[in-house]
Amino acid sequence: MKKQTILVTGGLGYIGSHTCIALLESDYELVIIDKLINSNISVLGRIEELTGKTVKFYNFDIRDELKVKDVLDNHPIDAVIHFAAFKSINESIEDPLLYYDNNVIGTIKLTEALQKRGIYKFIFSSSASVYGNPPKSPVSEETPRSTLNPYGATKLMVENILSDLVNANYLWKIGILRYFNPVGAHASGLIGQIPDKIPNNLMSYICLVANGDFPHVNVFGGDYNTPDGTAIRDYIHVTDLALAHVAALNKLEHQKGADVFNLGTGTGISVLELINAFEETNEIKIPYKIIDKRAGDSESVFADVSKANKILKWKTEKNLIEMCEDSWRWQKRF
Repeated sequence: MKKQTILVTGGLGYIGSHTCIALLESDYELVIIDKLINSNISVLGRIEELTGKTVKFYNFDIRDELKVKDVLDNHPIDAVIHFAAFKSINESIEDPLLYYDNNVIGTIKLTEALQKRGIYKFIFSSSASVYGNPPKSPVSEETPRSTLNPYGATKLMVENILSDLVNANYLWKIGILRYFNPVGAHASGLIGQIPDKIPNNLMSYICLVANGDFPHVNVFGGDYNTPDGTAIRDYIHVTDLALAHVAALNKLEHQKGADVFNLGTGTGISVLELINAFEETNEIKIPYKIIDKRAGDSESVFADVSKANKILKWKTEKNLIEMCEDSWRWQKRF
């Protein structure tokens, strides 16, 4: 039986690279397109080192229609997993046109190219940000969608575009995966999230404080209606998230139209719980300071993952201790 070839856009990024490892370990052939904005070419060598397999790699922007055409003409692509998007909320607020152009127009051009060549299996990397500030948790796939920033708006727009696409052409088979809060790194310590100078998520912030780059973690709000007064989120290990993409890809074989899945653990963890878990796991003191809440922040957001558990036959395996261990093992490289 012929091995399937998967095109992975943004495949050297944080979630993309872990998913590429999971795909190679599941015996898929890979073609990666990545323009190396939020990633590094060294990741390609680490993917190949960890899996013992070689990968076809192209360095360009997916909005370059001629180069996308060349890749599709020269490789027998069976399906696409689309990670190539900008992801900073703050940057999206400062430069919304950049985000609408890259995230929305880029996806339109990519799906146009796929449709012309009869490639209809597509996995889209979405986000729990499409739920905006949900009124209650757990959040199911049926929770009304709204957004609080341009980044979230681009994810919601693409979801709507893909929904319209399957309504217009019954051949499309599309999986939309809504991530909650990815953390952690590959257990080898060779693959992880490239640290930002300004952390854009809590685990990165904690790691930078542990590394001495910041004096303390700013905790935004200490008087929420939660057990310890701090906000609650759903943290999922990135390797569990990667395996969900393999499960979603397998499901496309027997799927019609589009389907949507929440990817999280289904368990809410507060800011202080995460800080305390990191301290206990890695035996490092993490100073923190409780400051004012941020406008638009939700009190508690965690996923209802029953649909993914049932239909994808997938569930998370990594616990909070492993999230903290693997995050710190990776961060210590820097």
